[in-house]
Amino acid sequence: MINLSRRPRRNRKSAGIRDLVQETTLQVSDFIYPMFLQDGTNQKVEVKSMPGIYRFSLDNLLEELKEVTDLGIRAIDLFPNYPESRKDRFASESYNEDTFYLKAITAIKERFPELVIMTDVAMDPYSSDGHDGLVENGKILNDATLDILGKMSLAQARAGADILGPSDMMDGRVGYIRKHLDDNGFTDVSIMSYSAKYASAFYGPFRDALESAPKFGDKKTYQMSPANKREALLEAQLDFAEGADMLMVKPALSYLDIISLLDQNFDIPIAAYNVSGEYAMIKAASLNGWLDGERAMMEVLMSIRRAGAKCILTYFAKEAAVILNR
Repeated sequence: MINLSRRPRRNRKSAGIRDLVQETTLQVSDFIYPMFLQDGTNQKVEVKSMPGIYRFSLDNLLEELKEVTDLGIRAIDLFPNYPESRKDRFASESYNEDTFYLKAITAIKERFPELVIMTDVAMDPYSSDGHDGLVENGKILNDATLDILGKMSLAQARAGADILGPSDMMDGRVGYIRKHLDDNGFTDVSIMSYSAKYASAFYGPFRDALESAPKFGDKKTYQMSPANKREALLEAQLDFAEGADMLMVKPALSYLDIISLLDQNFDIPIAAYNVSGEYAMIKAASLNGWLDGERAMMEVLMSIRRAGAKCILTYFAKEAAVILNR
């Protein structure tokens, strides 16, 4: 027998011991479940590129949320799908107090008062240009966009949102929104900033869900280059200084190093968005029999937690919750 004083396999010899020494844990309370809302009644439309994910009208969404909350999921991120007829250059529908999205936030809060509601702050779901900022002569105007984002944020806070998620990547938007909220008495509304949001190929299915693809060009003048790492620290530092309560990395799976980097450098929670394309590729491989979808799902979610994410926005939330609740 070889004389080995250190045998790491001793800590793997049984399920009980493996559980005792497990370094990273994953639990249902780590998840924020992104959900899609559309106007109308009795609507449940599957997103073709995201098997198992649907756009709901409010009545069906409230029924779905009963199942979601019964699984122990305590937070959702709600995204609206608007028809082109409701969109304009200035995203004015986003702060119309009678719009279905804002009314839905209030209705959800009344029905599920303990559920954490996160919202999306960006122009693209409401913009006739499909961009996250105001477009003029083919350019995205940074400072002019902030006023629109401020109005949108205030409307969402008034409707009952708990966490605002500025996903637009305009410079200075976190500070602008924080001041706008505070000046209007919403000091308790949190901001989870999309601090390191990369110009990624993995957003395609999400744009299918919202029908919000840019009408021209791309988003590379405001979303980050996948080649850049140190830039993420700059973006995160600015958002931290401007009052963000949580910092997000998006996407997650191709940017585990960025999640880890921010976790090591900031003493506020780091979130990660396990985006639509990451969901879709596992689903597609699983449906084709190329991967064990359940194992791949749990491995990906554990890797995101291991990298340092305190909370994970993921379309796998329901499926993972069922497994974790066994």
